Amino acid sequence: MARDKRGLKVLYEDNHLIVINKPARILVHGDASGDTPLVDHVKSYIKKKYNKPGDVFLGVTHRLDRPVSGAIIFARTTKGLTRMQKLFADRKVQKTYWAISKKRPEPLQGHIKNYLYKDTAKNTAKALDKPSRRHPNAKLSELDYAMIGEVSGNHLIEVNPLTGRPHQIRVQLAGIGCTIVGDVKYGFPHRQWKGNINLHCRSMTFEHPVKKEMMTVTANPPQDDQIWRMFNEGGFW
Repeated sequence: MARDKRGLKVLYEDNHLIVINKPARILVHGDASGDTPLVDHVKSYIKKKYNKPGDVFLGVTHRLDRPVSGAIIFARTTKGLTRMQKLFADRKVQKTYWAISKKRPEPLQGHIKNYLYKDTAKNTAKALDKPSRRHPNAKLSELDYAMIGEVSGNHLIEVNPLTGRPHQIRVQLAGIGCTIVGDVKYGFPHRQWKGNINLHCRSMTFEHPVKKEMMTVTANPPQDDQIWRMFNEGGFW
């Protein structure tokens, strides 16, 4: 993994793609906050490394919530962007997340299926057993999960989302009582001191959009977080 002088963690790069280990608490794309988003940091990195004149093209192929860390794929060409967006839309990117909860899931592994709708006014999602008259556009949401470790009362849960809905993992784990540590939006009692939550995109497996070769990118969790450090010291990666 390469790291530039600004601390940007580059997991993979070629002419068409660049994959970053996103820190928690940083936006992927700009918003009304005015905070510098990750996409601008990556553009600066490319511009400097390859001495590119003018504007740098960088396409956002998918997103991670601001408090979430982990692997995120950007496209360096329009061909890469179009093809990666189609891979995500067709559910041909296998994603693995790690989440930490204070509660042990029961059962220890399982499948969660319900329907999610987005409350745009509150920027939250809610789960339903089925679409209702009030929320006819609630979308089918599914994931598989399994507890893979425990350290000092913290439970490490591996999650494989089968759909890609806003806040899906956060809502569905909270629905089984396993609210992610720090996620006050979905029921955790207090914020982490830096405002992150213990949800991390651990890896993604997909066919390279141009080379047509299968590849996997893997991102280690942030070591500035004490809970993640405990799992690292426990030999989980």
